[in-house]
Amino acid sequence: MTTRVRLEERMIFSALERRGIPYQAVDDRTLVTDLEIGPEARYRGVFNRIMSHTRSVYAARLFEAAGLRVVNSSQVIETCGDKVLTSLALVRAGVPTPRTVVAITPDAALRAIETIGYPAVVKPTVGSWGRLLSKVNDRDAAETLVEHKQAMKSPAHSVFYVQELIDKPGRDIRAIVLGDEVVAAVYRRSEHWITNTARGATTEPCPLDPDLVKLSLQAAQAVGGGMLAVDLIERSTGELLVTEVNHTMEFHGLAAVAEVDIADLIVAHVEEVLSG
Repeated sequence: MTTRVRLEERMIFSALERRGIPYQAVDDRTLVTDLEIGPEARYRGVFNRIMSHTRSVYAARLFEAAGLRVVNSSQVIETCGDKVLTSLALVRAGVPTPRTVVAITPDAALRAIETIGYPAVVKPTVGSWGRLLSKVNDRDAAETLVEHKQAMKSPAHSVFYVQELIDKPGRDIRAIVLGDEVVAAVYRRSEHWITNTARGATTEPCPLDPDLVKLSLQAAQAVGGGMLAVDLIERSTGELLVTEVNHTMEFHGLAAVAEVDIADLIVAHVEEVLSG
């Protein structure tokens, strides 16, 4: 299932074809499901690459209700697509993360931000590509941000997810986890404090040292496991922290510098799961 055929989807299609695996690409915008009879076509399984968090969760649930295995599962999608749920899962599992405070009303938001202290980072609970992240340097900026979110009059913008700003060395790390294996990792470097390839960060290979592998696997298991991208950040002391776990990962930046064929490994993993 796709929403838009991006570079990653084209790479996945090529890998499927090289392996001789028959598939059908289904645009999620065309899905219509009768709940009494389930999806019209029967498949061996479903590989979910839908971009929208909400549509991805519901599409996965519909196919699961029809008895099909979906990669990743609706439970994993629901957890990873919501930063609060992700953080709760990581904290419960003892995975080190940046200090995080959540306020569920604008009235409590300033107290949440000042609990973290300035500078603080405020993120939307649902979203990707580094969009709508805010670095709040002082009380004036915090008041402006809260007022702006109140004006948007959206329930989603009334929940404030606030983290400490980590003094990282101009980079973060993305590790790809497939099942119980970390198959590759990259540094994402940028002069901007948001080190995301969608915001112009460059990538270079990152060694799979034991600490990185162990922490990435712990994070993946904490959210339910599967086919995941774990984002990590380093303190100036070298301590690794997990910031996010992504269920529909983009990997073109990693694929450009990795020594392994990421798309082929992903397809092999999906084939293994659906054959199990």
